[in-house]
Amino acid sequence: MTLDLRLDLALTPGGLTLPEGKIAVFGPREGHYLEPLPKERVVVVSTQFPDHAYFQRQGFDCVLRADEIYAASVVVLPRAKALARDWIAQAHAATNGPVIIDGQKEEGIESILRECRKRTEVSGPISKAHGKLFWFTGGAFDDWIAPPADMPDGFTTAPGTFSADAVDAASALLAQSLPTSLGAHVIDLGAGWGYLSAKALEHPGVTQVDLVEADHAALECARINVTDPRARFHWADATAWTPETRADAVIMNPPFHIARKANPELGRAFIRAAAGCLKTKGTLWMVANRHLPYEPLLGELFTQHEEIAGTGSFKVIRAAVPIRAKTPTRQPRRSRAR
Repeated sequence: MTLDLRLDLALTPGGLTLPEGKIAVFGPREGHYLEPLPKERVVVVSTQFPDHAYFQRQGFDCVLRADEIYAASVVVLPRAKALARDWIAQAHAATNGPVIIDGQKEEGIESILRECRKRTEVSGPISKAHGKLFWFTGGAFDDWIAPPADMPDGFTTAPGTFSADAVDAASALLAQSLPTSLGAHVIDLGAGWGYLSAKALEHPGVTQVDLVEADHAALECARINVTDPRARFHWADATAWTPETRADAVIMNPPFHIARKANPELGRAFIRAAAGCLKTKGTLWMVANRHLPYEPLLGELFTQHEEIAGTGSFKVIRAAVPIRAKTPTRQPRRSRAR
């Protein structure tokens, strides 16, 4: 990662000076190096479970939100512009010293730099490895704070969450394609702000729905959107989470991007996790972009799979009866002849 390279350049004599006190780092991602910063003074602010867990393993102090005043803040620019502005506003409000912004060109650092220059005097920028880093201390950014948004159909979302502006078309197609009977126990892997879980709870016979979501902000919205007592909420990495008891059904619209880069292996990891969450005769109901080649893996992990609905863009797949790895049968030990 290149955050450390730009920070190193900024911290050379005559450049950025870090004041004494705690330093908040908003949104660093797994694999980012924070070595230029004094580790004992860094507080990582992250709502993404894999990133949060990664930095905790590295020994950093980690929190879900900025809940004190910091001597300096670093904002690692996210992909969503509304979320980027929100983080900058949060950092500015919680910081007595410099607010440092770092990001790649593909994540919109150029436009954020232009907008910040209209509000305050900016130092830098430091350009390196297709990205920029700059910092400022003044200005007014309160209007950039993005409160939860209420959609016309009654759902609440937050900036930066998947499908924050409207119900995702693929998820809507999956919801329309689900059978009347899903079984008693349903798991929603990558539940987001709760749309599919809300729809699953409308089906007769459902007694429990587990919502598993890595984005804490999205999960907080799900708690608002899904108030049914049959719902259980889990802040976790859906690809590694395991239920207390296996389920009758898993529903999911798995992601296949990391930042802006397509990564179908992420969707495959969701499929593997789903197979492990299901009962012997359980069923996976999933939707995916039509071009994604998930069928070979589904054939390896399930006894049967078929496309049950679709459009030119999406396909809804039913996969049933997960194939369990067989444990070798231990042969009885023969007694030796005397």
